[in-house]
Amino acid sequence: MDTGGLIRAGLLLVFFICVCAVTGSPVGTSTINCAGGGNGHVGVVDEGYSGDVEVVSGITEGVKLVPYVFPTHLEFLELSFTLGDASATVRTKKPLDADALAASDSTLYYSVMCDGLIKYNNTRTLKINDLNDNSPIFTQESYSTSVSETKDVDSEVLRVTAVDGDSTPANNRVTYSIEPTSEDFTLATSGALVLKRRLNYNIVQRYNFIVTAKDSGGLNDTATVLINVVDFDNLNPYFSHNVYQAFIQENEVGSFQTIEPEAIKAQDGDTGINMTVTYSISAVSPDKYQRNFNVDSSSGVVSVLTALDREEMDSSVVSVSIKAAQTDDNLKTADAVVSVTVEDVNDNPPRFDQPGYSVTLQENSPVNAVLFKAVVTDLDQGGFVGTLRILPESAPFSVGSDGTVRVKDPRALDRETTESITFEIEARETNPPNAVEVVEVNVTLLDENDNSPAFTFNKYEGKVFANQTVGMQLVQVKAEDPDAGENGQIKYYIDFGNNDGFFSIEENSGDVTLAKIIPLLQNEISEFPLYITARDGGTISRSSSAQVKILAPGDSNPQFLHNVYRGTLEEEQDAGVVILTVDFLSLAAEVPVTLQVVTEADKFIISDNGDFSTKVKLDYDEAPHNYSVAISISDGVNIDNAVVEVEVTDVNDNSPVFTSSSVTKSVPEDTEVGSNVTAVPATDKDSNFNEEIRYSLRGGEGRFSVDPASGMVSVAGALDRETKAEYNLLVLAEDRGRPSRSATASLLVQVSDINDNVPKFSKAEYQLEVLETQSAGTSLLTLSAVDPDEEANGRITYSILQQSPSPDPPVFELDSSSGTLQLVQPLDYSEVKVYSLTVQASDGGTPSLVGNSSVVVKVKDVNNNPPEFGKENYNVAVSENLASGASILTLEVTDRDEGGFSGGYFLYTSDTFDISDQGLVSVRNNVTLDRETQDSYVLQVVAVDQVTDGLSSTAQLNITVLDYNDNTPQFPTIPDTLQIPEGDYSEVTPGDIFTIVPTDADLGPNGEVTLSLLPPHPLFRFREDGTLLAVGSLDRESRETYELFVKASDKGSPQRENITSIRVSLIDVNDNRPEFSSSSYVSSILLKDAKEGKLLLTLSATDGDAGNNSLITYSYSAGSPRYLALNSETGALTLTSDLTDLTQDTTMVLTARAQDHGQPPLNSTAHVVVNLRLVSLGEGVAFGSSSYNFSVRENQQPGADVGRVSAFSGSDLYDVAYALNTHTDLFSVSASGAVLTRTQLDKEEQEWYILDVEAVDTRTPPTSAITMVRVQVEDVNESPRFLSEVYKASVFSIAPYKTPVVHVKASDPDVGEEGQLVYSLTADSPHFDVDPSSGVVYVVSAVGLAGQTAAVEVNAKDPRGLYATTKLEVEVQGSASSADVVVISLNQPANIVEKKVPELEKSLGAALGWTVNIIEVSSANGGSSSESRAQSAAVKTLVSFITKNRAEVVSSTEVTEKLQSQSASVRAALVKVFGEGLHFDVELKPQSPASSQAAVIALGTMVALCMQGLIVAIALIIRFKRTQKHQDSDKESFDIDRSAEGYRNQSLDIHETFGRGQTRSQEKAAEDDRQRTDRQTDDGGTVKTDGNIVKFKRDSQTEDRDDSSSSL
Repeated sequence: MDTGGLIRAGLLLVFFICVCAVTGSPVGTSTINCAGGGNGHVGVVDEGYSGDVEVVSGITEGVKLVPYVFPTHLEFLELSFTLGDASATVRTKKPLDADALAASDSTLYYSVMCDGLIKYNNTRTLKINDLNDNSPIFTQESYSTSVSETKDVDSEVLRVTAVDGDSTPANNRVTYSIEPTSEDFTLATSGALVLKRRLNYNIVQRYNFIVTAKDSGGLNDTATVLINVVDFDNLNPYFSHNVYQAFIQENEVGSFQTIEPEAIKAQDGDTGINMTVTYSISAVSPDKYQRNFNVDSSSGVVSVLTALDREEMDSSVVSVSIKAAQTDDNLKTADAVVSVTVEDVNDNPPRFDQPGYSVTLQENSPVNAVLFKAVVTDLDQGGFVGTLRILPESAPFSVGSDGTVRVKDPRALDRETTESITFEIEARETNPPNAVEVVEVNVTLLDENDNSPAFTFNKYEGKVFANQTVGMQLVQVKAEDPDAGENGQIKYYIDFGNNDGFFSIEENSGDVTLAKIIPLLQNEISEFPLYITARDGGTISRSSSAQVKILAPGDSNPQFLHNVYRGTLEEEQDAGVVILTVDFLSLAAEVPVTLQVVTEADKFIISDNGDFSTKVKLDYDEAPHNYSVAISISDGVNIDNAVVEVEVTDVNDNSPVFTSSSVTKSVPEDTEVGSNVTAVPATDKDSNFNEEIRYSLRGGEGRFSVDPASGMVSVAGALDRETKAEYNLLVLAEDRGRPSRSATASLLVQVSDINDNVPKFSKAEYQLEVLETQSAGTSLLTLSAVDPDEEANGRITYSILQQSPSPDPPVFELDSSSGTLQLVQPLDYSEVKVYSLTVQASDGGTPSLVGNSSVVVKVKDVNNNPPEFGKENYNVAVSENLASGASILTLEVTDRDEGGFSGGYFLYTSDTFDISDQGLVSVRNNVTLDRETQDSYVLQVVAVDQVTDGLSSTAQLNITVLDYNDNTPQFPTIPDTLQIPEGDYSEVTPGDIFTIVPTDADLGPNGEVTLSLLPPHPLFRFREDGTLLAVGSLDRESRETYELFVKASDKGSPQRENITSIRVSLIDVNDNRPEFSSSSYVSSILLKDAKEGKLLLTLSATDGDAGNNSLITYSYSAGSPRYLALNSETGALTLTSDLTDLTQDTTMVLTARAQDHGQPPLNSTAHVVVNLRLVSLGEGVAFGSSSYNFSVRENQQPGADVGRVSAFSGSDLYDVAYALNTHTDLFSVSASGAVLTRTQLDKEEQEWYILDVEAVDTRTPPTSAITMVRVQVEDVNESPRFLSEVYKASVFSIAPYKTPVVHVKASDPDVGEEGQLVYSLTADSPHFDVDPSSGVVYVVSAVGLAGQTAAVEVNAKDPRGLYATTKLEVEVQGSASSADVVVISLNQPANIVEKKVPELEKSLGAALGWTVNIIEVSSANGGSSSESRAQSAAVKTLVSFITKNRAEVVSSTEVTEKLQSQSASVRAALVKVFGEGLHFDVELKPQSPASSQAAVIALGTMVALCMQGLIVAIALIIRFKRTQKHQDSDKESFDIDRSAEGYRNQSLDIHETFGRGQTRSQEKAAEDDRQRTDRQTDDGGTVKTDGNIVKFKRDSQTEDRDDSSSSL
């Protein structure tokens, strides 16, 4: 094959195509046929083509372009032809558009007609290919609709439509999509928006979607879809909370003040409708408080009508059930509960347990001694909460918060002062009203020997003279004792001082007498101090002592003890100063003596007791320094002399004296520090230290100092005359005497001036404003500068140093002396706005000092330019719903003057608008716009630039009010009832009812109103013109009237709507047949009762139609029966004769007809049976028995046959049906009368049931009968059941015999048999056993199981042989031995300790830091109940326990050491459990087993011997009794077992040691004893007492129900 030729041909074809395309070749060419015409297809071209379509050749005459089929097609074409040419060209006038030719299947039709005689047409077609050049376009930019939330799922909500201008399906097929995607709606390919699930207005009220329409080429358009959900009343109301909490006080009435978590509120679940609700109280629990509460039906506020008394209530909480119901439908309800807590009000006073207290108390009882305990109670919650106090407070007693009265002041408990004390105890509540209760207490004090005998004098004195005789009374001592009885009887004794035996005392009277003669001494008084004791007769006697001094004077001879006495005295002391006391011997008490000053008596004096003192002042400076004074003593017979040497010492009694008391000096202010100013000297007349002077300075502010020795004053600090010009100093001169004396002199120091201060202006910068129009020569400002220096140094001269800007000539001048600034040149604001001047002030000192300041002068502008508006006219449009105070626009105003328009304001006249000074236009407050009242406003606004002499300009403000949808559509007058005949209407054949044309004052869409029914009704709708149509079947007999709600909605946003109700009444059409009251009628009559006209029965039929359509006529459907007549109007069936010719029972069966009067008439028939009888038959249904008794076994499956009842109607013509009226949930009755069970029955729940069975026949009217059926549920023996399948417990391997392990508890569902269960082990165990009656598993011996887990099975069997089994797993802990047991004793009763074992374990464990397991609590006390109080106080309880540190047992030694070392913390822990007064001891280990065993053996031997002796004694007694032949000997016996029991109770060791060796009778007695002493503890455990031993066991079922385990 020539491939090169093929390539060349292809290239040629491509070249040809390119040439055609470039040169615009026609789509086709043809030759015209003007001889007969023709048709042809030019070809195919894409739309949008422009150019030559066809070149027609062969033209011999003229041709023209004419329409063919579609005249409009020629708008695309034109013919280019020149007459004479043989060809013509058809070309396009505009681009070809396939879419415009869609009607012709995108084919262009035209014809080229020959212009000859016969105008033949040469028709042509040109196929135009459609291109995708058009986007889909929605018919609306937005779609909206309202949808009821009751709209059916899968129904169409609305339909969107988009049109694509392309002509072919490939290009104009549109698909729709929706954003955002929604689970509630779906968009079908047809554009239908379909509801996919129920709407809920409460969740979403509005849906906004963007719908996109897209063609195959991707071109698209969008539209918005707005769906408003219309709420429908389909939800019940609801409360904000299901449960509310209220707290009220008892005795409170009125509304609840606080409700938690918030106020009670219920609202319609349909939030869009939000129908109001009414509140009511549905129930109150307890119901007896129903009348105490009320709820406001509208607000839901709950209130108390009748106050509650908390003290009378079983519980302080009352539940009030609140119901909220919609006002339009009371079946739509919601419920909530208000839990009302009745809080206690302190309305009960406290009460004492006794009306008064009388007690005795030993006097002198110590502080805190307990007198008694007063018990105070209070019925209010929490009991008595308050304070107790003693009245009066001075009473010597105190009362604790627990009511314990104690001694507060033992000093007042003095029987000798008062024998009884009466006081009151006041109980005062802490809380208002602070009720007070007072009780009287009388305390009688018992005497105690608390007073020692008291002597009437502390000292007694007696004298013995020369005439002394033995036995003479010297003195009597007397003592008193206020105690009573023997405690107050006194005896006297000489304790000591009577060594020589000169004296004696009578023990009862206290007389002291001379026992023997006392030898006397010259010039001396012998003294005998005796100590006398007075002792009372108390059991513990008390005594006191007194001193008795016996004086025995001798002969008198007075004399000084010294020849010379020396003393010293300071000068200038006042007269009477005692210098010294001279001592001497004399019998002055017996013979008086005289002391005298012999020399210098004018200056000194001596008293009789030897005090030597001055009579005048003595002066050291002006008189002698030493005196020698002679003194004498004489008793009138004898005389003695002595000398007193007196030395007078100097004192500082002269003050220093200044040479001049006032001095003035001047110093320059620049004097250097340290320079002398002047000396100020002083002198002192005293000597030694008293004349030495020290100088000091007062004042001067630290600027001066003085030399302390010379008095020279010098400068100590810098001086400044301007700060202070002179100083007043005080010079102080002090001598060195003790005390020192001083004098002062004043010194005035004057400071002279030097030029050391620069002049200073009053301001660093002066500022002023000057109008530019101010004239020259005006004084503008006076400057002020100061210089604190004096004279020339302080004289100031003013000058301007510099002006800026620098004008020439200067604009300002400054007066050199006054400082006045003057304007000397005119100002111009436009040239210079601010001037800055530098000024200076110079003083006159040498050298001169200069100070500077600045002056800023601001040139002030003058108002000469009017303001200017930005526009002459302002046009603005606002919505009529614009809020009051809202801003509209701002007027722009400018002013070329300084400050612009900032100080301007506006003038205008308007009651609707405000314009602020800033030009902000706003609606006035409390003013609203209403377009319907006024739709535009024109304001003339004047802008004024300032208040005074302001310039102005004017602008016009045009405000147009736009419509807002603020008017609700209004309905026209509508008749009360609209009528339409009932009928079968439809959408195809609707029925017109009435036309409603609503109005709306708004404009545009806001005023366009559409009507709809709310909610949409399946039988009615509105047409676009407002005509109400019936579009469904209407049946008057089913419903005669319809209440419809019509909604008129405008198209504004937001949409406004109005709703009214209309009533549509149906006009009757005869479409109902008469209906008999029964399908059959039956009547019976006896021959004896028959007579003509006798009424047998009355037919009754009704017709649902109205008027004539409901009038009924009765007749027979065929013929007229014998004996019977039928009234056509009333339907009465009567006899026509007395039936005398009737010879047998006859039953007449007839058909009656009831026909109405409608057009056409309708009728119906009924069956009539008449029984004509000769004799009487029983009438009515009856049971065969008035009652039935049946039984059924419990636990049978439902449907079990209980029994059968039977009833008879009395005639074969009637049937009987049965019904059960009671216990229908448990039983049923069949059509045949069989009673069956509906569920399994349980005898243990209920044994007897009473049923009412009713039988009803088919008579008209029917008769019925009721019989009673008793059903007894028979018992079926059921197995017992344990509470747990597996029990777990733990014990120590050392646990003794009978130690409880766990209590396994079984229950028996059979009535009365639970207490008859017998417990046993399924297999014998050497380690454990179980009590057969209680189910308590106890230890037999666990020694061999240490460290193991033992398992036993326990069996519980009922009396009829059924049983249950449970498993017990016991962990035996072997880490403890008897040596690890620690025993402590507590001074608490055993029953108290045993009740607090859990707390005791916890507190001991906390104190020791280990885990404590108490294994035994026992009483260590014996004796009878008649023990003395002292013995009872020594109660002692032993507590045995084992201690573990985690899993390890702690040795008893370590525990004991810790108990002893930490006894304080252990006691503190125990005090928390048992209270103050608790005492504990660590008990010593018991004796060794060997010694115990020996003691037991010895004691056992003694017991055996005693028992043998007892038996012999009993035998002898019996024999003796028999020999007495008493007839009642058989009535006497000896309770040997009880004796033995009492013996066993005496010793725990004997009982436990010989426990296994007892006889059966002894074991039985012991068991009985244990059972008698078993009792339950408060916490569910069991306490077993055996003699004096108390064993505590805790029930694992009680302590730990989670794992059914316990630990001993």
